[in-house]
Amino acid sequence: MAYVVAVAQQKGGAGKSTVAANLAAALAEEGHRVALLDIDPQASLARWHAERARRGERAHRLDFDTAAGWRVPATLDRLRPTHDYVILDTPPHADTEAKLAIRTADLVLMPLQPSPADLWASEATLKLAREERRRVAAVLNRAPAQGRLKSRILAALEEQGVAVLGPSLGNRVQFANAFLDGLAVTEAAPRSPAAAEIRAVAAAIIALGRRG
Repeated sequence: MAYVVAVAQQKGGAGKSTVAANLAAALAEEGHRVALLDIDPQASLARWHAERARRGERAHRLDFDTAAGWRVPATLDRLRPTHDYVILDTPPHADTEAKLAIRTADLVLMPLQPSPADLWASEATLKLAREERRRVAAVLNRAPAQGRLKSRILAALEEQGVAVLGPSLGNRVQFANAFLDGLAVTEAAPRSPAAAEIRAVAAAIIALGRRG
């Protein structure tokens, strides 16, 4: 039975689609059966997957689907028995699809940049997750290696009782370049620091799934 991860953040531009795609590919690289479900009306992952179909053996196998509204739970029910992980890319606002995704997830993975705007926007995501009694983990995206602002954001999350993954994702151009080609950074630049970062995030997700 699949471990379902909803990548959710109410603020647009936090990097949800990039995180979802790269996480799914990193998990597939480890030999897991992975499905990627796009329920964001912007359909960024649908375009990414269309580009991916042209990449042949460079791209690890991922099952891909889209859903909206009442189809979200039914699609998840179909994917759960045949996959190890289902990764959902959710809309950047508190609409029906986001609520359904969070309600059906085992983990809500909340990307945020180390900025006040992302921190404040995360309150809506946390509210939804807590209403549905879902587990939440934040992952810093486009983060500097260190700095006062990063430390303040981490302290604020800790004060709110939000778990933060140990590994974070840096502000690296390899993520954008790979996404444009329909690939994950682990496929386009497998020896890069960016690839090492997303593999570390995937390992953290695997560990959370094993702990249940």
